Amino acid sequence: MLETEDIQHLLLTRVPAITGRYEFLSFRQPAQGRGWLAGILDKVASARQARESIEREQRWVSVAFTWQGLRALGVDEQSLATFPKEFQEGMSARAEVLGDTGRNSPDKWVGGFASPALHAIAILFARNAAERERVTREHQAFLARTPAVEALSSLDLDGIPPFDYAHEHFGYRDRLSEPQIEGSGIQPTPGSGAPVKAGEFILGQVDESGELVPLPKPEVLSRNGTFMAYRRLQEHVGAFRDFLREHGGPTAEGQELIAAKLMGRWRSGAPLVLAPEKDDPALGADYQRNNNFNYAQMDPQGYAVPLGSHIRRVNPRDTAANIQRRRMIRRGATYGPPLPEGAPEDGVDRGIAAFILCASLVRQFEFAQNVWINDPNFHELGNERDPLIGNQDGAFDFTIPKRPIRRKITGLPAFTTLKGGAYFFLPGIKALRYLAAL
Repeated sequence: MLETEDIQHLLLTRVPAITGRYEFLSFRQPAQGRGWLAGILDKVASARQARESIEREQRWVSVAFTWQGLRALGVDEQSLATFPKEFQEGMSARAEVLGDTGRNSPDKWVGGFASPALHAIAILFARNAAERERVTREHQAFLARTPAVEALSSLDLDGIPPFDYAHEHFGYRDRLSEPQIEGSGIQPTPGSGAPVKAGEFILGQVDESGELVPLPKPEVLSRNGTFMAYRRLQEHVGAFRDFLREHGGPTAEGQELIAAKLMGRWRSGAPLVLAPEKDDPALGADYQRNNNFNYAQMDPQGYAVPLGSHIRRVNPRDTAANIQRRRMIRRGATYGPPLPEGAPEDGVDRGIAAFILCASLVRQFEFAQNVWINDPNFHELGNERDPLIGNQDGAFDFTIPKRPIRRKITGLPAFTTLKGGAYFFLPGIKALRYLAAL
């Protein structure tokens, strides 16, 4: 059984928030860093608390730390050395492995993410904007009493209307394919795969290999925690719409087909495997059907879903070995105002700011970035990267299989730019108390 009273809610529970805020912090004095944590602790809900109060709660808070942040709180060097190498190094130092080069390189990031002074993140999700503003004021007043805890940067989050389903600035329905953790009590939707062993996400639990991976020391610090890769991706909506018009032709139908081929789903959420010729919004909205497909039997050549499309890369399903050991949980939200339909690119920063949660940053997140998202030879394609989140520089292609002649789009532009990222550790509730009392 999962110890849901000791696991931060972010890992196990999706909350009904339409707005929020991330605050990125630096601790200049260990004692004040611990004081900040002690003061915010009672606002950090466990998974059990969040589930029990989800109908009446207005805001949900989580707290996580970089490796340098654990050091800045006073964790001793012997303990710090037991954390995985990639977490110790941090995301910016792993840029070459992740494909974060060129326009996505850490020297172009904003908000202090490439700095060793980034120590912690306070994650706030709120039911509405008024509650976000209230809690933001409350936290800023609290920070004023701990002057050695500095806010390096912050990011306000806002859902995109209509709020009856999650979607991002390009217009795609989101949150459709997510693994569920064995023992969480949540059953996967049809097609989402079997529940994944808890150890693939939660430290101190048995993973898909049947093993109990040794914990970083001391156990009270790491048990029931997980690692998070934070990625802030700016979406170039104007450039994306221009591309659809250029390659989809003058009709809305043609443009929507190109958008669907890039993603692997229509923007309604309907998968191309099940709706290859035209959109089916009812299918896209039906969670009992919209994820119930595979590739090896239903679309082996990619005539419906191109082999290099986004959803085929980030979750190859039955065409990848050991897929259960590669699964990840994604949390996060959109930021920035939507670009009105028909409006030209306005230069406003908008996009997705998300966390990828997993027990092994190397085996899960870094593997996906290196092999699935940015390897040009994924599925032996030769010269392609993920069309939506891969590191595009105009030198890569996108192939749409078709009988009798396939279509190849050359010189794919970048639709997203990485604005910042970091590796965090999300401790359990007991671990937060331990850190506050160091």
